[in-house]
This record gives sequence, C-alpha cells and structure tokens, in this order.
Amino acid sequence: MTPSVSLLLMLLLGLSQAHPLMEEGSVAEIPVDEDDTVDITTRILTSNNVTDEILLEGDLLAPRTRNAMMCWSQNCLWRKASNGLVMIPFTMSSEFTSWERQKIDYAMNTFHSKTCIRFVPRQNEYDYISIENKVGCFSALGREGGRQVLSLNRQGCLYHGIIQHEINHALGFQHEQTRSDRDYYVRINWENINPQMAYNFYRQNTNNLNTPYDYSSIMHYGRTAFSIQYGRDSITPIPDPNVQIGQRQGMSYWDIMRINMLYGC
Repeated sequence: MTPSVSLLLMLLLGLSQAHPLMEEGSVAEIPVDEDDTVDITTRILTSNNVTDEILLEGDLLAPRTRNAMMCWSQNCLWRKASNGLVMIPFTMSSEFTSWERQKIDYAMNTFHSKTCIRFVPRQNEYDYISIENKVGCFSALGREGGRQVLSLNRQGCLYHGIIQHEINHALGFQHEQTRSDRDYYVRINWENINPQMAYNFYRQNTNNLNTPYDYSSIMHYGRTAFSIQYGRDSITPIPDPNVQIGQRQGMSYWDIMRINMLYGC
C-alpha cells in the first residue's frame, strides 16, 4: 500500500470517529414505509391524545413502585448476567401482524448490535416487558418489577424511532430536554405552553453520565411539543435556534454510548 493511500485511509477513519454516527440501519435499512416528515414527539403525542393512561412528559407511565421520576439507581436497572449481557425478557401481543412484529424485532435488534442489551422471549421470568397494542405509545421508566407494559399502538406508533424511544424509556432513560442542565442548551417557551401541560417540561434530577447535551438524541422532544398554537416553539435550542431537535431516524451516537455507560457494557 502506497503512503498516499495509507494517509487517505487514516483521514477517512479519523473523520468517521470524529462525527456522531447514527447506528447502522438507522437510515438506509429502515423499512421503506417510514414517513420521515413528522418528528417523533408529534407522532407520540398525537397517538396519546385519546389514551386514558396517566402519562408524564407525554409518554411515561406514572411510576407504580417509585414516588419520583428518577431512574439511575441499581433498583430500576435491568440486571446483568454473569456473561456481561443484560437479558431483558419480553412478550409481544398476538394482535401484531407478522410484519409489525418484524418491525419491532428489527428495532430491538439494533440494541443487540451496539450494546450489551439483549431482548429475549420470556420463559418464566418475573420481571419482563409486555409489548402491547394499547391506545398510544408509552412505557414505564426503567425496570419496575413484574410485568410492565410498553405500548406501541398499531395505528400510530410502529415507527423505528418511536420503538427505540419507548425502549430507551424502559431501559431507564428520560427525555433529553428534562435533564438537569438543559437550561444551558434549550429555552423553554412557557408562554407557548398550556399551563396545564407545563409539568411536562420540568427539569428532573437526572444522571447525565458526564455526557454532553445531545440535540440529536432520539429522546429529545421536537420544538413544538405541547405548543398551544401551531408553528409556535415550545422549545428553542440556544445559542443557535436553528439546531434541529426531535429527530426520528434512530439512536444517536450518545444515545448508544449512554446505554453502554449506564449498564457497564
């Protein structure tokens, strides 16, 4: 190999490592029926408008076993096996078609390729995720104990990014814009938010794992979430208001890194 070719390869490798990368399959391999024009938050909140579940921040089930929206202690993490893998049992409703099950399986498998998380069909484990076709897209925060529902409504939630978003909640991750240091990175436009919905934007006592704020996180709200009027921003990135938030394609570089850090992968 000539020196010039070697140098070119090194430069290309450096560029690939310097830029946050979307996971493999997050764009090119997403099933062709994905509509890439609507952000995740809009889809989730639209689907959840008619649910009778008590939801916090739009798609988090009110805790049954904890009295606060906090999940970064060992009590609400899924347990790691002796082989270093975090085995999470799941069941999937028979209401899903074969194609729908394939889409859910595909989203779960992206965790397998990038992290030590492994979703395995439930045998007789006590703690497990029950993936169901309920009204809306929602999940509990972290491991609650026993059967916990992760809802992916067939009519509005079976998008690659939404499935990953809800799975991340089940792993223990909150929305990016509620992290404790968010006011340095986004401005919450309270005047554009219905006062009865304002609680959805309260900061949480989060464990940020010493990672940077991630505008590209799959866990970040879109800029008009819970807005009282079409076109008005409820969230504005700062200092650059043009930064894109609320992406829908798949987990970001830091989404993947945080899973690996939290679970010691």
